[in-house]
Amino acid sequence: MSLTRPLFSVPTAPLVPIHGRQEGFPIHRIFCVGRNYAAHAAELGNTVDRVAPFYFTKPATGLVIEGGAIAYPPGTEDYHHEIELVIAIGAPAFRLSADDAMEAVFGYAVGLDMTRRDLQNAMKEKQRPWDIAKAFEDSAVIGAITADGDFEPNSQRISLTVNDGLRQEGHLNEMVWSVPEIISHLSRYYHLTPGDLIFTGTPSGVGALQPGDRLLGAVEGLSPISVTIGPAA
Repeated sequence: MSLTRPLFSVPTAPLVPIHGRQEGFPIHRIFCVGRNYAAHAAELGNTVDRVAPFYFTKPATGLVIEGGAIAYPPGTEDYHHEIELVIAIGAPAFRLSADDAMEAVFGYAVGLDMTRRDLQNAMKEKQRPWDIAKAFEDSAVIGAITADGDFEPNSQRISLTVNDGLRQEGHLNEMVWSVPEIISHLSRYYHLTPGDLIFTGTPSGVGALQPGDRLLGAVEGLSPISVTIGPAA
């Protein structure tokens, strides 16, 4: 039997704005690097694995464009912010060396990895996957993408304020695994493709949010992002 049309429509990921372009960046997958800042790992009672980075994923449909409001998610009483540099992949990448990894980069953006921390802690205690804590609706916020030629990650400041108070602050050169190292390592296990995003980890200072909180995240040289936490879903 030949299938000609879908039974129903399903949500699709939004197009991410690109500076200076009318086209939007379509999203394929979202990868996230865990514990990529030593100070953040320490504040949660974890140690950094310096042998190899590790990852978790988020649904592409969980991505939201900055500038609006996102609902406080269900099932949690400890909803946390994590400000991050995001890599946008623009070329196929498989088994690339770190020296060649930057050829796969389309550009960079500022992002937020939203986390149900109490659920994450519960899963850790039971040695179970973190999916319920990390992969949910509106769990990834992103700003406009700046093309690779207009931004090079180095020692730029990364920060997040909540209601005008500084919560998170660090520098990109404090990442345990650099951008080319992350891409090279991840490409050993996946055929990375245009449209993939990689959230690269967060500095220390993560904390709880409440409905009504206003967040402003920034990486020097990239478009800042803002989002407001709405009422519980």
